[in-house]
Amino acid sequence: MCPFMQFIEGGRRYQCGFCSCVNDVPPFFFQHLDHIGRRVDHYERPELSLGSYEYVATLDYCRNNKPPKPPAYIFMIDVSYRNINSGLVKLICDELKTLLDKLPREEQEESSAIRVGFVTYNKVLHFFNVKSSLAQPQMMVVSDVGEVFVPLLDGFLVNFQESRSVVINLLDQIPEMFADTNESETIFAPVIQAGMEALKAAECAGKLFIFHSSLPTAEAPGKLRNRDDKKLLNTDKEKTLFQPQVNSYEALARDCVANGCCVNLFLFPNQYVDVASVGLVTMYTGGTLYKYNNFQLDADSPQFLSDLRKDIEKTTGFDAIMRVRTSTGFRATDFFGAIYMNNTTDVEMAAVDCDKAVTVEFKHDDKLNEDSGALIQCAVLYTSISGQRRLRIHNIGLNCSSQLADVYKTCETDALINFFAKSAFKAILSQPLKIVREILVNQTAHMLACYRKNCASPSAVSQLILPDAMKVLPVYMNCLLKSCVLVARPEIPTDERAYQRQLVTSMGVADTQLFFYPQLLPLHSLDLKSDSVPAAVRCSEERLSEGGAFLLADGLRVFLWLGVSAPPELIQGLFNVPSFAHISTEAIPEFGGFPPFLSPTKMFLFSFQLIIVKQREQSEMLFRQFLVEDKSIYGGASYVDFLCCVHKEICQLLS
Repeated sequence: MCPFMQFIEGGRRYQCGFCSCVNDVPPFFFQHLDHIGRRVDHYERPELSLGSYEYVATLDYCRNNKPPKPPAYIFMIDVSYRNINSGLVKLICDELKTLLDKLPREEQEESSAIRVGFVTYNKVLHFFNVKSSLAQPQMMVVSDVGEVFVPLLDGFLVNFQESRSVVINLLDQIPEMFADTNESETIFAPVIQAGMEALKAAECAGKLFIFHSSLPTAEAPGKLRNRDDKKLLNTDKEKTLFQPQVNSYEALARDCVANGCCVNLFLFPNQYVDVASVGLVTMYTGGTLYKYNNFQLDADSPQFLSDLRKDIEKTTGFDAIMRVRTSTGFRATDFFGAIYMNNTTDVEMAAVDCDKAVTVEFKHDDKLNEDSGALIQCAVLYTSISGQRRLRIHNIGLNCSSQLADVYKTCETDALINFFAKSAFKAILSQPLKIVREILVNQTAHMLACYRKNCASPSAVSQLILPDAMKVLPVYMNCLLKSCVLVARPEIPTDERAYQRQLVTSMGVADTQLFFYPQLLPLHSLDLKSDSVPAAVRCSEERLSEGGAFLLADGLRVFLWLGVSAPPELIQGLFNVPSFAHISTEAIPEFGGFPPFLSPTKMFLFSFQLIIVKQREQSEMLFRQFLVEDKSIYGGASYVDFLCCVHKEICQLLS
């Protein structure tokens, strides 16, 4: 039931807005109509008066027709030599002691219903019994990693509040237990398999938090070799670098989705770990992939801990399935996101959270009607953090027009870029990158040529004409074309490209905007007394000045660029040193007592790694590739050159 249903015959029947079918109103739902044909209870029922609402689902919508159990979180820590040695294992264990008190809960609940479990692993798996009645945690080792089984049911998944002392005990013991390890080889697929089997045995959905650091080379299912090969760049075989190297990960992902098991992966690599393979299950299960290259305890802990806290605390829906329905004339044909699709209509997500977006492509394949418009309903069936099965419904009605000019007038450039980025990043799995880039240029030219031919007032051929709502489309398109995912650059590792490809796939519109065209803020032009953030400037080298300091952010990284003659008081305020020459690029700026506007930014800075860039020093090379309007040294066009190129294509299309 939704606002698009039309009640007729005194309220006894209703006509569906999607398929126009007329149905009887069941007696329990009957209500009289008022003088304008609207139900008397219209405003009392969310499903008749609102665009978005939720239903509590009936048992027919539950797995095996049984009410679901609350979800569980399983923490799986790689305790191989490097992770113990770097202090990472101790960091994770210490953090979990406080974090487990912050598991998400419903507003009306005293404490979280989520149960927790713990596994450590290297070449074998160690499960822990943390039952509240035990004095000490008990370890059970599973060494047959070819056929993983869960060695205990009772006491593996527990309520943290009830088993607090045993769990704290375990978290204190883990770093000591493996302190003398010299095991450097790890497994990976069996770890996911074990977590999934544990959730399956407990008959609940949930999330695995896996903390992993190296290529899984130990003898086991999902074993990987280092196949990173620079010789494949710019060849037709380059696409294989983005595909998983063995098929087993795809099958594992399918099983995880079928069992409502979402995989969150925290990677700490110092060399190639094959993100395209190990990250696949995360992508298909609605999980999040985090990557901290060459993890250093002092420098990288703040960002990692901030990510971990946010992830554990955020509201998540589990074991979700989504359908998108439309009225006649058009239909949903393609879906992009951290999702799994078994057929063409059901979008399956082992978990879905507030940071994930699904982009949908619709095909207009029949007549649309200007009077009735185009209706879309998106329904998500999911299990809440308290274990309640719910249906969340979103409805939207869009206007239809027979005038092409109206389409261009109301076009959403931001949504277009999000869509083109996701479809291009999907296409590189099956097509050479060069072809994918050409298609993007052709599509840009095509959209603009169509406008020129059908909507624009006549003008000289030499003029490039852009619709108002698409003025910045070429800027963003050029940024997408230059992204390291679509253009191989010798100094960008394959893993970084695979990682960014995966991140963008689940991004929302605001995220892709910032990611492809970063924000560049001049810090030196600040009014120190005011709270306002300085206006962003365009991302081009000509906007930088020797006497300035600029902050550049793309949602993943934050750079602080300093000009050689930046004012001493600015440097003193930021770094507590007298001059440019004294600044170490390892320093972490102190924003204490500095501009008030930086206090919110300060929070936002430290959930990212801040990279200090001094003008005319080596680190400027990395910074330059974020000045997206300029020509790139690896052949990416400047914005002006790209406009010329698109204009040439448009002229060819029109002639």
